[in-house]
Amino acid sequence: MKTGVVDVGGGLRGIYAVGVLDYCMDHNIRFDLGIGVSAGSANLASYAADQRGRNYQFYLEYSFRKQYMSMRNFILKRSFIDMDYVYGTLSRADGENPLDYCALRDNPMEFYVVAADAQTGQARYFDKCDISQDNYNIFKASCSIPFVCRPYEIQGIPYYDGALGDPVPVEKAFQLGCDYVVVILTKPEGELRTSEKDEKLAARIRKKYPIAAEKLCRRAETYNKSVAIAQKYVCQGKALILSPDNTCGVSTLKKDRISLQHLYDKGYGDGKKLSNFLRSINQRQ
Repeated sequence: MKTGVVDVGGGLRGIYAVGVLDYCMDHNIRFDLGIGVSAGSANLASYAADQRGRNYQFYLEYSFRKQYMSMRNFILKRSFIDMDYVYGTLSRADGENPLDYCALRDNPMEFYVVAADAQTGQARYFDKCDISQDNYNIFKASCSIPFVCRPYEIQGIPYYDGALGDPVPVEKAFQLGCDYVVVILTKPEGELRTSEKDEKLAARIRKKYPIAAEKLCRRAETYNKSVAIAQKYVCQGKALILSPDNTCGVSTLKKDRISLQHLYDKGYGDGKKLSNFLRSINQRQ
């Protein structure tokens, strides 16, 4: 039996998934495969490295620093979020909160990070072979929100946020051999995504990246279809969707400590559903 987990990210809403994953670490719940999109890639990296609470600090403490995200960054570096600060200054071996690369590398869990080629709009699934000590560029690429951040280059190819290419990669998880998949959404499962904000961002990148802009305009449609596919797997008993009943006022880039704490608490509480799901799977074997 091969179980997978998909963390779709969602900017600061990703703290919901941090709650779920901290619950998993507290209750020794492990997966055979993980796929992270955008902020979900960083969440799963800390989970795979068994660094319980590490990402909590990134959301509740570091994100409030102007070096992390600010208009100052956007003006000076053309990126609202300074990826080099997040995944370099803070996360490298000599940083303030280093990622335990060796633990991540040695964890038998297969690990994939989704980014989108800014030139073609196609999803790229990076894996552990693309990570080395203090080289966390694939996380930077996966988290680069179009226009809000400049695309991040890896080997000369510019990449945008993985949600542009595959926002809910549940089918990818099954293609990679999973028998059961847990999908962590960071907005209510029944809340359809709309395209208004995406269309505004797409207009800002269309001149340089026209294909990516077109994909961005269709991202809401792709997301909604992907959630519907995940729901079909749920009906078949092959998947579990975890999502907050509301986002507590947290949005992609809105910073409010009380709201973030509430959303984290929701994620931790919903982790209990995961225990029940895995127990039911084991009873079927």
